[in-house]
Amino acid sequence: MEKEPESGGAKPELERNLGEQPLAGVMDENGYKSSDLVSASSLQLTHKMVGRARRGRRLTPNTKNKVHQAMAALLGRPIGMGELFNY
Repeated sequence: MEKEPESGGAKPELERNLGEQPLAGVMDENGYKSSDLVSASSLQLTHKMVGRARRGRRLTPNTKNKVHQAMAALLGRPIGMGELFNY
């Protein structure tokens, strides 16, 4: 007999893979590679973080902020978080 999942206050599972993000389009449009974003960052941003951001893996708010700040520095202008991520 199969066991029913208990709903005893457990949080529903969040979708972690959200598909390619607008960040990838902005980077491609401007001819930037992941290493350009990592170099532009004054914070500790890794290639792995940038790759996860482009592919749409759900990021922590801190990592999203690092990517956002690095992209603004690279573009030399302010950019909205909504222009980079759709979640």
